[in-house]
Amino acid sequence: MSGETDDKPQPLIEHLIELRSRLIWALGAFFLAFIVCFYFAKPLFNMLVVPYKWAVSWAGMDLSKAELIYTAPQEFFFTQVKVAAFGAMVIAFPVIASQIYKFVAPGLYKNERAAFLPFLIASPLLFLLGASLVYFFFTPMVMWFFLAMQQSPGEGEVAISLLPKVSEYLSLIMTLVFSFGLVFQLPVITTLLARVGILDSRWLADKRKYFIVVAFVVAAVLTPPDPLSQIGLALPTILLYEVAIYAARLVEKNRARSAEAADLAEASSSEET
Repeated sequence: MSGETDDKPQPLIEHLIELRSRLIWALGAFFLAFIVCFYFAKPLFNMLVVPYKWAVSWAGMDLSKAELIYTAPQEFFFTQVKVAAFGAMVIAFPVIASQIYKFVAPGLYKNERAAFLPFLIASPLLFLLGASLVYFFFTPMVMWFFLAMQQSPGEGEVAISLLPKVSEYLSLIMTLVFSFGLVFQLPVITTLLARVGILDSRWLADKRKYFIVVAFVVAAVLTPPDPLSQIGLALPTILLYEVAIYAARLVEKNRARSAEAADLAEASSSEET
């Protein structure tokens, strides 16, 4: 039966042992990935600097001027630690997600497991899609906006040049990646809520105007204080909200078909009896 679970009554100590085992696997995967990423921290950081080079090229500047600085002896070291932790979380996420799923799956009904499993695949893919949008478009655009504010020396004017710090540049790109990655989870979250009956497409459509305002407010909080990145996050968020409404409608249609099929099966069985 679809309503059966694999969960069996267990003492609390056995649940804690199971939880400890899953945590060990998750932390072990993160630690191993962290070691590998820390060894390649400089190449990884150089890869993150590529969007800045694109912005320098867009601004019509010499690529030799695309440089970053650090003003404290330990700053670049801790920047590499953050890069390694960031990369380790991305690499170890499939293992961490699978361990979470294995811990909670025995307590789920079989139909709930079948419904939940696709979202474990969709969630990281949508996160990577948001991160790719940041890497290939929004980070170069934001850095180009900041580079355009530089001032050349002239009569009555002094030279004002942008010299980003390695830690601040990393904080900027990580903030954008996490912001877009989380926003791109919106269709997953709304579809899950629609499956359990908490939300429906009509309610989402009715609240569209309020969501647009909230999207711009959240974008202003999560992104740097420049209009390009704020609008750049708000517009995809609104588009994803429309995708979420469509996904909720699909869930409702599938639920209606399942209910109709169940009614037909019940009617046919009653006729046979």
